[in-house]
Amino acid sequence: MKILFLGDIMGRSGREAVAKHLPALKTRHQPDFTLANAENAAAGYGLTQKIASELLGLGIDVLTNGNHVWDQKEFLSTIGGDKRCIRPCNFPKDTPGAGHILLKNDKGKRLLVINAMCRLFMDALDDPFATVEALVAEHPLGKAADGIFLDIHGEASSEKQGMANYLDGRVTAVIGTHTHVPTADTRVLPKGTAYQTDTGMCGDYDSVIGMKKDQAVFRFLRKYSFERLAPAEGEGTVCGAVVESDDATGLAKNMTAVCVGGVLGAR
Repeated sequence: MKILFLGDIMGRSGREAVAKHLPALKTRHQPDFTLANAENAAAGYGLTQKIASELLGLGIDVLTNGNHVWDQKEFLSTIGGDKRCIRPCNFPKDTPGAGHILLKNDKGKRLLVINAMCRLFMDALDDPFATVEALVAEHPLGKAADGIFLDIHGEASSEKQGMANYLDGRVTAVIGTHTHVPTADTRVLPKGTAYQTDTGMCGDYDSVIGMKKDQAVFRFLRKYSFERLAPAEGEGTVCGAVVESDDATGLAKNMTAVCVGGVLGAR
């Protein structure tokens, strides 16, 4: 099984970069499933149903989210309308939407996609380790699912690494999102789980984590601002990863980083 995952889609620049580069990426890698984090897709703040439909229409199978999932209030009432949009599974019990989805493609391959959010330097949520453990126990690899993919959305690299090592050998991939900066630790862990601390964003890297540089720097210098940070609008880079798993075990055989377009892809 091959899984293509795209990091946080940041504003219009990120959406346009994905629309531009995704067809070639899918032709090159021939993924069985394509996933993306879209919590910043609506002008950097959350997701709308219209934008979700546009992204899904590009051939993305599932959109994961994170701490900005409810920034666009309309999404609170519409997230349940399309099960391909999921939110962190460790949100409180009665939160709208679902934190996981079991996909099945036309070849009969089954992929469990889980979205979870860390707690260090983040919102106070339910324990992500216990919540993910329950979902993995309910859908064991090789029995209920041929692959298990976790988007772990968080600030602290230690918490993401802890989750990956906790799940090593029991899931196909654990990939981090949220910091918008791609890390250089793309690898397969000793027991067969693919891992990257953060896959980075799809957006304009001539920025401060996707936001306009001048606004962000002003805030650091003055400690105040009367403007809401706005996404940078230059050419976007698509950052992500491709994971290939062993059909016999569901564990990862290899993982490679994706980086195309914009200021990073031109290196």
